[in-house]
Amino acid sequence: MENVFVDTDIVLDLLEQREPFYKSAAILFSRADLKEIKLLVSSLSFTTIHYILRKKYSNSESKKILLRFKTLVQVISVGEKSINLALSSDFTDFEDGVQHYAALENKASVIVTRNLKDYKRSSLPVMTAEGFLKSTY
Repeated sequence: MENVFVDTDIVLDLLEQREPFYKSAAILFSRADLKEIKLLVSSLSFTTIHYILRKKYSNSESKKILLRFKTLVQVISVGEKSINLALSSDFTDFEDGVQHYAALENKASVIVTRNLKDYKRSSLPVMTAEGFLKSTY
């Protein structure tokens, strides 16, 4: 089964039903629910997602949303190695560098994001949810 790293923006497209990106995100996560792919989401993303959801929902509602969402993905840790590699990398966005190295360390085959420009230094293929779905059907 393919390991697909999903960046924070794609998760938020799903959870906040952000148009016009929601449909592609929903299909991507449906494929994970059907066990066609394994979606990896970093622990760093969970804290960011909770922070953003808290602007719309209460603390307990945000946690319930994340608990349900967590059943669709494998949460991967961001450790010292990923931090060190990102600190010494050419990534212009530090957070994206951390995500990239966490994806690499957990054997992701691709990074799915809408933020393609900040992953120019990625050694993994980087594509949008729509692009990934088109490439795998």
